Amino acid sequence: MIIDCDSHIMEPADLWETYLEPGYRDRAIRIETRNDQEVLIIGEQPVLEGRLAGLGGAHIPRHELFAGHLKYADGCEPASYDPAARIRLLDDWQVDKGILFPTIGILPFPTADMALCSAYCRAYNRWQAEFYEAARDRVVPVAILNWHDADSAVEELQTCLQKGFKGVFVPPEIAGGYRPGQSHFDRIWAICEEAGIPGCLHVIVRFGGTGMPFQAWQETAPGPVFSFGLGATGQMIPALSSMVVDGLFDRFPALRIVSVEAGCGYAAYLMDRLDEKHQFFGQLTEKPLQLKPSEYIQRNCYFVAEPEERTIGAMLELVGEENILWGSDYPHVDSTLEAPRLIRQSVAHLSKARQDAVLGENARQVFGL
Repeated sequence: MIIDCDSHIMEPADLWETYLEPGYRDRAIRIETRNDQEVLIIGEQPVLEGRLAGLGGAHIPRHELFAGHLKYADGCEPASYDPAARIRLLDDWQVDKGILFPTIGILPFPTADMALCSAYCRAYNRWQAEFYEAARDRVVPVAILNWHDADSAVEELQTCLQKGFKGVFVPPEIAGGYRPGQSHFDRIWAICEEAGIPGCLHVIVRFGGTGMPFQAWQETAPGPVFSFGLGATGQMIPALSSMVVDGLFDRFPALRIVSVEAGCGYAAYLMDRLDEKHQFFGQLTEKPLQLKPSEYIQRNCYFVAEPEERTIGAMLELVGEENILWGSDYPHVDSTLEAPRLIRQSVAHLSKARQDAVLGENARQVFGL
């Protein structure tokens, strides 16, 4: 079984206008045209202006994609929003299943209206449930929740589980003033552990503001190689570290957390770094950990490798043979349609058992497929 653990849909531009409850539709997430350029509106705030094709666009040459004349719809290949086309793509790739994450729906909602934020999540999940129904055995839906309103998040997660969702998107950042490992979110984690579904820490591509990793550096306009290259681990390392040192895995020893779109090569570094500092400072915490940090990472955490990573074999040795997955990031701008070929090439030197583990068996176990 071959499973792509980081694939995306490109939401139809009218998704929220169609699937929101009537009382919220006048504030739907939408794309407007202002001064001859597209503007993404969330919570009645402009979030991104111009070059919206760049939210997707894996099939478009990069020089053309950023020339400025393409629209959001141009960046949306049929397989990014149509279940039948997605099935054809997976067949062509010889990939059995794809774990599905949002594109627009993964962005932070710039509004303090918690009821509206929760409604946005419900609307996306309704549409995603229909996508899943149309391609039932080929995609794996992941729920989005309003992490700033734990009561709403719990209710929506329970609804999504009834519809067959197999994971939940976890923002790799502070939500409502709380770290992801703090007990404030324990009701959500308890449901995930009991249902046997993973929390998926997925990188958020931010376009500005204090939520950006390395904000002071970003203000100097270092360019996309810097921003895309460091933004992933800049979000993932603090989030995973919180889960470890805040005792999340002592409270929920069977909980599984997946690190998505940050590669796998940082995993062993994080294990060693936290273990070293734990030796010096571990007894100074309010509630000391039961295990070493590395032991939680090996027991509870999983890492999605990029298709051309060279450290996959080393991470299988240092982190664990069950802990490494792979993902294409299709159809986003920094992905390639060659991802399935490239990952097969990257693991070709490994044993057959390890190839099978990385390409799909580990994901089958993590997502309970």
